[in-house]
Amino acid sequence: MKTEINSQEELTGIIENESAVLVYFFNNSCAPCVSLRPKVEELLQVKFPLMKFVTVDSEKNQALAASKNIFSSPTLIIFLEGREYRRESKYISIPQLQESIERPYSMIFE
Repeated sequence: MKTEINSQEELTGIIENESAVLVYFFNNSCAPCVSLRPKVEELLQVKFPLMKFVTVDSEKNQALAASKNIFSSPTLIIFLEGREYRRESKYISIPQLQESIERPYSMIFE
């Protein structure tokens, strides 16, 4: 389910070809990034299995992160039908994230 992205072309291709994508920008020296990732993965597996989950290591791919205006970690961007729908940074609530995805997800997939 999870894919690590290393180029702008890869990211653009996934966003254009998938109906729903959550892009998780992180770096491994960020404790919240490391602890939040499994919770986001579990949320998507359980509640939103058709949403594609991809990760971008902002430390290794600084130009890619900057191209999406990512300057802090963790940052999540949700793309629906190729358009940015929601962006969350730093302090991310899993229940609020779930709530924000439920309605548009059901409209796309149900």
